Amino acid sequence: MQSCENKTQTAEEKETLELLNDQPQKITEKDSSQTKTLKNKPSDFIPKGYVIHKYEGGISASEWDEIKGDLNKDGLEDVVLIIKGTDKSKIIQHESRGKLDRNRRGIIVLFNKGDHYDLAAKNYDCFSSENEDGGVYFAPELYLEIKNGNLYINYGHGRYGNWGYTFRAQNGDMEMIGYDAYSSRGPVPQFEVSINFLTKKKLTRDNLNKDDDGDDYVENYKDTWEKIKVEKLTKLSEIKDFDELHY
Repeated sequence: MQSCENKTQTAEEKETLELLNDQPQKITEKDSSQTKTLKNKPSDFIPKGYVIHKYEGGISASEWDEIKGDLNKDGLEDVVLIIKGTDKSKIIQHESRGKLDRNRRGIIVLFNKGDHYDLAAKNYDCFSSENEDGGVYFAPELYLEIKNGNLYINYGHGRYGNWGYTFRAQNGDMEMIGYDAYSSRGPVPQFEVSINFLTKKKLTRDNLNKDDDGDDYVENYKDTWEKIKVEKLTKLSEIKDFDELHY
């Protein structure tokens, strides 16, 4: 009798263990962090359907596929990638320029953590293609740099001038803190604009001699300061199209 009772109890225990093994296991926050796969290369962050867009020559007279510099003041070189879509339907045949890749471009900002990278900001298609129609001139050329802890996203338009946006790492994103533009007509400056979104001030420098392009031309600027309304800073991840930003 005793032997039969022990045998029955063992069978019940076995059944209970089988039921427990079939239940989903709870993973604590600590367990989850331990099993999280760290991305130790910038290329690990490139989404499917995109490639790194390599910049060649142009205004900065250099080549890069990674822009490096310290964005969060921890002494480590962070990385910014420009990516580009690979949708074959966006490759067109232009009547005079031949085959053009009109896939849009995006940006990925990564913080260097020593043994891995963390995503600081991303926006997969905020930049137009480098092959857009520039009208009577070539399309503006995009170039980036990291300087003094800030990210500068700039456009150059040859003899017509340039403009750019300044971003700082804060509030879980890259926020726009400045805008600068320079307009010219050939060698003659037309005006300059500088906006500080933190102080909410805008400086416009108008060249009063902008219509005089003779040999005796002399620059003569009139400076105008304005107070601007800024409800909140623009986040890099929320910009739909840089071509639509106007200040």
